[in-house]
Amino acid sequence: MTLVLASMSAARRGMLAAAGVPFEAVASGVDENSVKASLKADGVDARDLADALAELKALRISRRRPGDIVLGCDQTLSLDDGTMLDKPGRLLSEQLHLLSGKTHTLYSAVVAVENGTPIWRNLQKAKLTMRRLSDTFIADYVEQEGEQVRDCVGGYRIEGLGAQLFTKIEGSHFVILGLPLLSLLDWLRLRGIMAS
Repeated sequence: MTLVLASMSAARRGMLAAAGVPFEAVASGVDENSVKASLKADGVDARDLADALAELKALRISRRRPGDIVLGCDQTLSLDDGTMLDKPGRLLSEQLHLLSGKTHTLYSAVVAVENGTPIWRNLQKAKLTMRRLSDTFIADYVEQEGEQVRDCVGGYRIEGLGAQLFTKIEGSHFVILGLPLLSLLDWLRLRGIMAS
C-alpha cells in the first residue's frame, strides 16, 4: 500500500516530507475551475467547497490506484461577509487591495480515500487579519512575490514575505499552508502507516 497525495502543491509536499511521511505525489487532473463554478452556483459555501474538492481529487486518483490510500486536499478563502476569493492570478494587486484591513478565513480540507471510498476527513480553519496596506507596499510586494503567489489562495505565502501582510492570525500554521497536518499525522499513526 502506498500513501498518495493527489496534489503537486509544493507547500503540501514540503510539509509531508519534512514530517517524515512516506508518500507519492500525483496530479489529480480535476478541472477545479469548472467544479468550483458549479458548486458555487449551487450555493455551496467556502467550507463545504474545500471539503468537496478535496474528496473529488482523492476519488479521481483512487479509481486508478486500488489498494492505496489517496489524500485529496483543498483550501478556500472567505471574507467575513461570505465572499469567496480564489487564486488571484494576474489580479494579485486587486485582491490584496480587497483584503487590506480585513479579516478572512482560510479553510483547509484533507480527505483520505481507499478503493474509491472516503474513509477519513478533516477540515480546519484559520482566521487572518490583514493590516491596511499602502499602494506602494502592494506594488513592491507584487514585484517581489508576484510569480510565487499568483497561484496561492489569497495571494500570499505566510512562510515568506506574506508574513508582513498580517496583524493577527488565529489557527494552525499548517492549516494556513493548506493542510491540517497534525490531525493527519494522528490518523496516519492510528492506521499504522506511521510509527506511534
